[in-house]
Amino acid sequence: MSTLDIIDQDGTLVVSSEAIADGSGVQHKNVLDLIDARRSDFEDFGRVAFETRTFQTAGGLQSRRFALLNEAQATLLMTFQRNTDQVVAFKKALVKAFFEMARQLATPQVPQSLPDALRAYAAEVEQRQALEAKVVSDAPKVAHAETFRAAAGARTVGDVANDFKAHASEHFPHVKVLHHDVWDHAHRLGLVIRGDSVRRNQPTAQAIDAGWARPSRATFDTRSHGLQTKVTTHLTPRGEARLWDGLCAWLGEHGTLSIARAVA
Repeated sequence: MSTLDIIDQDGTLVVSSEAIADGSGVQHKNVLDLIDARRSDFEDFGRVAFETRTFQTAGGLQSRRFALLNEAQATLLMTFQRNTDQVVAFKKALVKAFFEMARQLATPQVPQSLPDALRAYAAEVEQRQALEAKVVSDAPKVAHAETFRAAAGARTVGDVANDFKAHASEHFPHVKVLHHDVWDHAHRLGLVIRGDSVRRNQPTAQAIDAGWARPSRATFDTRSHGLQTKVTTHLTPRGEARLWDGLCAWLGEHGTLSIARAVA
């Protein structure tokens, strides 16, 4: 029996008809004929995906059609086959392979050391930055300031604080990270205004000019003071990466210490 490869295809675990043919000891053509004959039965469990693979032979370039079946479809296919010893053994191997692949995907890989954890943080920042940059490029241009966040894909400092606290708690449970710590770094890095002025925690001129942050204004009506405008700082992907880099460096320096501060 050949190695059974379970493939993660856009979040769905699938196996090829070639792997099933090899494992159960039958002709691949017979497997495809069965899938085609019972197509409606298989598609009760989702659309059957077919692909074509090309390969070189002595007679020239050839192509081979194969199917990609999800777990339910693969299980159904095996029920249609006669229970020889090899088929029974392969059925067990197929069930175990799907189960093991699902378990691996569901189990988070926890870094075993401080450098590994910091690299994981950096990789996640890079991935988020790429995704948010795509949101920026795909978003329609709008003129109204209220729609800035949807158009730019930016997030608030509070959003970043929630994510960073969760990751710090997972990887460094002995280190207590508070919202105050994240805001303190946002101040130190020049992303938001420090002090007690009415503009506290709004983006600095430096952050706006550098493309790190932008203000988002919302107007609302109050009974006592009439129309009021609230300004919220939204970090761009570049600004969020700057904040995460600073936080990761700080966490690395304090990875063995217990930090306890009162929430401001």
